[in-house]
Amino acid sequence: QDLKKKLLIKYMRIEEKIIVALDLENSDEAMDIVLNLEGHANFFKIGLGLLAKGGLDLAMELKRRNKNIFLDLKLFDIQNTIEKAVKNLSSLGVDFITVHGDPQVVRAAIMGRETTETKILAVTFLTSLDRKDLDQNLIKYGKLPNLVEKRAEIAVRAGADGIIASPKEIKLLRKNATCSKKLIVTPGVRPKDAKLYDQKRVSTPSQAILDGADHIVVGRPIYKSKNPLESYLSIASEIADVKSKN
Repeated sequence: QDLKKKLLIKYMRIEEKIIVALDLENSDEAMDIVLNLEGHANFFKIGLGLLAKGGLDLAMELKRRNKNIFLDLKLFDIQNTIEKAVKNLSSLGVDFITVHGDPQVVRAAIMGRETTETKILAVTFLTSLDRKDLDQNLIKYGKLPNLVEKRAEIAVRAGADGIIASPKEIKLLRKNATCSKKLIVTPGVRPKDAKLYDQKRVSTPSQAILDGADHIVVGRPIYKSKNPLESYLSIASEIADVKSKN
């Protein structure tokens, strides 16, 4: 019985590391994935694509089912609007909310949240961008990882609880004195040989965990799979192998 309990605790920790992105057409399809993963996945991301198709209602329903919820809305607006938006969103009891890493945005989000149980995560640069994209967006010259590090520092100093960063910047942030103890949530994670879709700065689940990610976000490799549960468990197994060797 004790061994079973220890194994369950170990598995739960792995379970908490994988955030399943519910980037589907509507909340019914998203709930189908949740139910398919019932008893295994416990952390789900709801983004902008689902917002107008029942996303917030789904978030509340999943909280009633004791799931962890990451609202990935990448909020960016004037301070007053951010403060009010985060106040209302955090009242739903969600675990993570993303905002752009601009310091005035982060400060407003921290002011607005109703509880510190809702963590504010700052977006540095999207994992679908590379240096060429930054040039087109008139972002100042510099190597992308170094710009991510600087933006992360600014966001953390403004009060962010953590950073959204690609797998390519995890090690850099873990070595940074300002950011090292903060949450690092990593999208752009793809199992070996999986299709990249629009992601450019990517890594495997095991490598992201080895490099120091607290949570990895995986969507299409799971929900587009012919067998979502099998795909999810394969990722969990890959992470378990990493943890057992460390």
